[in-house]
Amino acid sequence: MHFVYIVRCADGTLYTGYARDPQRRTRAHNAGRGAKYTARRLPVSLVYWELCDSKSAALKREYEVKHLARVDKERLARSAVSTASPQKPCSTATRP
Repeated sequence: MHFVYIVRCADGTLYTGYARDPQRRTRAHNAGRGAKYTARRLPVSLVYWELCDSKSAALKREYEVKHLARVDKERLARSAVSTASPQKPCSTATRP
């Protein structure tokens, strides 16, 4: 399984990444073993993730999400909260 995820950093910024297990990756970020960006903005919390069919699809979607405006990333995070689960399928996720 391959995922695209968004974490909210302690300073309110959003970080988008790819992982095989978003919860485990969030724990790695919080242990200081994640990206340099998040290491300076701890703690982080997982606010959104999408399940993708393949690594290739996940990396492509990660690229798309990273290039979204902040307001669109916030919309993704809110959509996850409104459905009571941060998980959305990669192939059918709402794309702003």
